[in-house]
This record gives sequence, structure tokens and C-alpha cells, in this order.
Amino acid sequence: MSHVSIIGTGSMAQAISSIVTKGGNSVELFGQNDTDQVITGDIVVLAVPYPAVDEVLAQRAGQLDGKIVVDITNPLNFETFDSLVVPADGSAAQVIAGKLPDSRVLKAFNTTFAATLASGAVGPLPTTVLIAGGDSDAKTALAGIVTAGGLKAVDAGALKRARELEALGFLQLTLAASERISWTGGFGVIA
Repeated sequence: MSHVSIIGTGSMAQAISSIVTKGGNSVELFGQNDTDQVITGDIVVLAVPYPAVDEVLAQRAGQLDGKIVVDITNPLNFETFDSLVVPADGSAAQVIAGKLPDSRVLKAFNTTFAATLASGAVGPLPTTVLIAGGDSDAKTALAGIVTAGGLKAVDAGALKRARELEALGFLQLTLAASERISWTGGFGVIA
């Protein structure tokens, strides 16, 4: 059994928490006012908007060492909602990994909406969580939690693939924001 700490309490944090507990694992959620509480999970999910990541990392300095850290962010320009704010040849996950050299950083959950995580389906297809990262044991651990929670997991490759996952997440978000697709829908994967 794994113990997962989720930093954030919004809809994505709630949906991921439900998946974790459905699979028989334990979870703790941390809100903005819980900075004095120590993270105890082996896996830590950053379920906050990308602009909040630097503050979270500063508040949790040292607490993430040795842990699997899952970045679910989509680094959007929230003013224009028309571009990503990371270099075209990089990703938010790679930026976070550079700031957490003693953690095993993964990219996951950013290509799904909270509704599809909670329902376990994207239309007629089961919800699939794409996972990118450089540590195969970390990816296996997260995939085990995802599949135990009733979803599919696909290894999307090395952490450098986070760039493509973030582009896919960005596209999906802009389509939903412009009402071209539903917030309860999105992209499905047949694996």
C-alpha cells in the first residue's frame, strides 16, 4: 500500500484522491493554510496551478527529497490563455525536476479533466493517465496506484515527453474553454 500526499484541494486533487483511495491506498490533502503540516507520503502530487509551484516548493523545501513528485500542471499563460509559459523545447515538469534534484519527478494527470478521472471514462473509453519520467520504478509505482483505482496507465516515455503531454493538455483546455468540447469529455486513448 502506498501513501500519497496531494498538495491542493481543488477538483483535480479531489479526483486524484478518490482514485488513490479506491485502489486501497491512503491519501492526505494539503491546502494553502497547511504549510506547517509535514508531508508524509512517498508520492507527492502537485495539484496546484503552475504559477503556484515556486511558492509550494519554497514552502516545502527539503520535504520532497527522496520522494516521487508528480507534476499535473499545464503551464498556461493565464492572462491570454493562448500559450504555454515554458520554453518550446522544455516543460513545466523539467523545470520542476531542475528545482528538485533529490526527487523523482513525473508528469501525469495533466491530459485528463477532473470529471473524466472521477467517472473513469472519456465517452465510451476508460480514462487513461499518461505518465512521463526518467525513473522506471517511480512510473511503475504511480501506474500501480492508477490501475488499482480503476483507470488505465500508459508509460509515455522519458521526462522530456512532458513537453508533448503539456501541449496536449493545453490543446484540450483551450478546446473546452472555447466550448468546442465538454469539460466532462476530452481525449481518449486506446492502448
